[in-house]
Amino acid sequence: MSFRRELKRRAKAALPPLVFLLVVAYFAWNATQGDLGLRSYAAREQDLLAAQATLATATAEMQTWERRVAALRPSHLDPDALDERTRAMLNVADPADIVVQYSTDPHAR
Repeated sequence: MSFRRELKRRAKAALPPLVFLLVVAYFAWNATQGDLGLRSYAAREQDLLAAQATLATATAEMQTWERRVAALRPSHLDPDALDERTRAMLNVADPADIVVQYSTDPHAR
């Protein structure tokens, strides 16, 4: 009987430190591996950097489009430049235009 009593006494004495160690191990594991742990924090940081890069690209593209749209407002359009650009893109000339042809030969006069 004395062996059983001794075993029970030691088990009761060892139980609180064992529970404490298990609780500490649980929190230590969650601090590194859990949903709010260090690994997921690093992954969220990477996701944040990627999202910020995407945002910067989208913002730059939006600003480019805003400048291009602002240039199309009637108050900003130059009719002569618009006419010149239209003729260049459509490859047409006004019947009243004077066309001067030149040679591609550098020795020709």
